Amino acid sequence: MAVIWYIALVVATGVERLVELVISKRNAERAFAAGGIEYGQKHFPWMVALHTGLLAACIAEAVLLDRPFIPALGWPMLVLVILSQALRYWCIAALGRQWNTRVIVVPGLHLVATGPYKWLRHPNYLAVVVEGFALPLVHTAWLTALTFTVLNAVLLLGFRIPTEERALGALAR
Repeated sequence: MAVIWYIALVVATGVERLVELVISKRNAERAFAAGGIEYGQKHFPWMVALHTGLLAACIAEAVLLDRPFIPALGWPMLVLVILSQALRYWCIAALGRQWNTRVIVVPGLHLVATGPYKWLRHPNYLAVVVEGFALPLVHTAWLTALTFTVLNAVLLLGFRIPTEERALGALAR
């Protein structure tokens, strides 16, 4: 029965991502209408694939490898998942119309330094990292947690964060 609740959690997370894509698309259209310039288009499909794969792999590993729900691990991981979602939505609220799943810079806008951005340069990625290991571990899907964490680190550190830094540097000029 625990696996059914876990699948529901992962599906709810997927629905949440679809809502975020709607918000992102709306914000992207506004940004482009205001002269926004997109950076990092080449790595974006990889990000989409990785995050979609995370959700699919969570369910597949829990079901196909018959992973158990271990309360001492699962409950704390669920708390981390909830906290990561709260941080993600705090980031979205702080950035407002500037929030996007893509890297789009609108000339003339300033860096946001409120909300979690007051303390961290890339707080949304902290949410992604925590969710990336915590969501699978809610139901002991440790292979998924490990694989996503490694691939996400390569993508974030090798491509996404450097791309954002270049884009934010252009914004600061």
